[in-house]
Amino acid sequence: MIGLTNGENEYWSSKNSADTERGWGIFRFLVLIGSLGMFIYGMKIMSEGLQQAAGSRLRYLLGSITSNRVKGVLTGFGITSIVQSSSVTTVMTVSFVNAGLMTLVQSAGVMMGANIGTTITGWIINIFGFKVSIGSYALVLIAIGAPMMFFGKQKLKAWSSAIIGFSLLFMGLGFLKDAVPELGPDSALVQFFIDFKDIPFLSTILFVFLGTLVTLIVQSSSAAMALTMTLVAGGIIPFEVAAAMILGENIGTTITAELASTIGNVHAKRSARIHSLFNVIGVVWAILLFPFILQGIEYFMLSIGAGNPFENPKEYANTGIAIFHTAFNLLNVLILIWFVPNIVRVAERTVKSKGGADEEFHLDYIGAGYMSTPDLSMLEAKKEIAKFGELTSRMSRFSRDLLFEKSRKNQKKLIDRIAKYEEITDRVEVEVANYLGKISEGELSIDTAIRIRGMNSIVNDLERIGDVFYQISKSLERKSEDKIWFTPHQRERLAELFDLVDEAFAVMCENLKKHSADVDLTVANEVEERINKKRDEIRSEYLDALSKDDEVHMKGGIIYNDIFASLEKVGDHIINVSEGIVGKV
Repeated sequence: MIGLTNGENEYWSSKNSADTERGWGIFRFLVLIGSLGMFIYGMKIMSEGLQQAAGSRLRYLLGSITSNRVKGVLTGFGITSIVQSSSVTTVMTVSFVNAGLMTLVQSAGVMMGANIGTTITGWIINIFGFKVSIGSYALVLIAIGAPMMFFGKQKLKAWSSAIIGFSLLFMGLGFLKDAVPELGPDSALVQFFIDFKDIPFLSTILFVFLGTLVTLIVQSSSAAMALTMTLVAGGIIPFEVAAAMILGENIGTTITAELASTIGNVHAKRSARIHSLFNVIGVVWAILLFPFILQGIEYFMLSIGAGNPFENPKEYANTGIAIFHTAFNLLNVLILIWFVPNIVRVAERTVKSKGGADEEFHLDYIGAGYMSTPDLSMLEAKKEIAKFGELTSRMSRFSRDLLFEKSRKNQKKLIDRIAKYEEITDRVEVEVANYLGKISEGELSIDTAIRIRGMNSIVNDLERIGDVFYQISKSLERKSEDKIWFTPHQRERLAELFDLVDEAFAVMCENLKKHSADVDLTVANEVEERINKKRDEIRSEYLDALSKDDEVHMKGGIIYNDIFASLEKVGDHIINVSEGIVGKV
């Protein structure tokens, strides 16, 4: 037994006969739950460590996806193999569809690849958890990994988490094996499973449902698989029951992506639905062909000398489960990869757009939840901020239209629209700032910390731009209500200033889409200087005109001064945004 003293081993041995009679004692049941908890926690720590160690590689893999379905499958397989979690891959895929970085067809390929990638976990559990006694080496691995936590380099810390998580995972699996009592073939529980499995079709469906339920409870298909393998290795459930439960676990794992999509847009929900459809369709055909698949597994194992999982489940069932899981997922991909467009259409029909509601404000790029690696989370935040920049640039066009609009009805519409956009900018600033705050709670590299500080500065400036345009709209509304008119020359000068501001917005929006290393501030600074120069010219003309004592002209001049001064402030905030991108905060 892993990590137990001789006294503890004697304690367990002395209890074996009693526990065999009583079946599942409360103490042993709690040990089983605790062992499963250690396994899940180890899997979580290991997966997060691997994600942090390979963050940029994950981004590269996702960025290399094309419409080629096979490449999408390979990408999904690669990511799941790296992070050892299909749930991470599927949630990540939903996030990227939500962010507009991936199409539904591309996401389907990645989901398929994730299912193949998760079969590696089954083989790792089978080989290291049951074939090789890795428990004696677990503490040695922790001894190697623990000191790495105190190194300055983030990558070494990430590998430390991965090594410690790997050790805890298999220590948990070792405790799990020991917590399962060895029941003989005459045991009532074993006899129940043996008798029930002989009911054709109905028993398969029941155990598929049981596998789904177990996965929903533990929220980890890998943990559910480990529990299933432990039960079949302990002789408690037959091989057929374990295989049916594995099918159910493939359905249970889709719930993670479905939950992640609930706060995303319609495309994210459709991406999650594609994953569910893919797995459910696969399980349906596997249930229909279940007896033939099991016969094929038996024939294959006997032909390669791997033993018979039906006659000697304690020795060979787990190898059979790993083969069954791999064969099912490979066949499912080979069959359904040709029907991806059809599956996408079904997803689109079952998850309908809400029409007008979808046009209301929502975060398109960070709506599917905080991702577990800062590198990927920053990519989503960057995309959302780029959209934020385009949103504020629209307010400039609305304000310009309001300046030249003569119809009171149309003026009212433009004023209401600007007010609505100002509310949106307030909400976006809060949401993005909260998201960046969540990222900051983790361990960050110096570069990531600088980028987060720059992003916070950017969203603050963008929100202030929204405030300035709102004030401009109120000034123009007051001008209309008081029946104050600008001279043609004043309108012309404001139009020139709006042109420069729009030019600055175009440069800013382009910079927001680029990587910070690719941003050149030369053009942005040049446009800012022209805005300041134009403001100075207009102010000089305005001061010269103050000698007139016409009351109406004076009132118009005050509003005129407010507007050109406000547009210059917008220019200042725009250049601040570009400087924030390169870290000049």
